[in-house]
Amino acid sequence: MKDVEDLNQAFYNAIESADLDRMSEIWVEDVAGRVAMCVHPGWPMLSGRSEVLRSWALIMANTPYIQFVLTDVSTTVLGDVAVLTCAENILTAAGADETGFAAGRVVATNTYVRTPEGWRLWHHHGSPVLQGDDEDEDDGEENAGGGSG
Repeated sequence: MKDVEDLNQAFYNAIESADLDRMSEIWVEDVAGRVAMCVHPGWPMLSGRSEVLRSWALIMANTPYIQFVLTDVSTTVLGDVAVLTCAENILTAAGADETGFAAGRVVATNTYVRTPEGWRLWHHHGSPVLQGDDEDEDDGEENAGGGSG
């Protein structure tokens, strides 16, 4: 399990450092019946190693700064497949002049497969978490359902 979690951290480190070579090492090679797949938030499903790596090259080329703080990490290993879920707490440069920052949260599922070369990322799926006013949400939940009375 530690091998998978270390590789998962290497995946996010590669994004942060715009290291396409390292990203390429992390993703699985396509074989019959198993192709790399990726869903970036707001994007359609990408299928095939070359298409997935092209998407990361595009993201890296157009992201001057990004930092991930992973929380709620949970890993399950079943034989030669591992599923890791986490929350990506993201800080990124905002605006063309890179003077501001934007924060966001994405929940991700990363599926890894054991290969002769070791664990490799097979499928990444990121889904944005809508940011709202937590106090309003809490008030709504507390007041929902009526009261005793």
